Amino acid sequence: MGVTIRSLSVLAYAQGFTLWHYKAPGNALAEVVRDGYFDPASDMFAIGDMMMISASDGGRLVCVTQTRGPGADGNVAVANLA
Repeated sequence: MGVTIRSLSVLAYAQGFTLWHYKAPGNALAEVVRDGYFDPASDMFAIGDMMMISASDGGRLVCVTQTRGPGADGNVAVANLA
């Protein structure tokens, strides 16, 4: 299962940086932070964006480390910040 766009929201935006929140109902953190989970929304992210994730088994703060745009495998990757 991949990202649900309706569960992704912008908390703040300034100078090309976006702080996101993603509510992942029914998904565990391990699934949400795997490479490719956010691929369907790859055109929305920029490298360096940060995201607060609320999953069924807890929360995490991550940074977008890769985004290649639509059509590539493994478009979006994230790394833990906290």
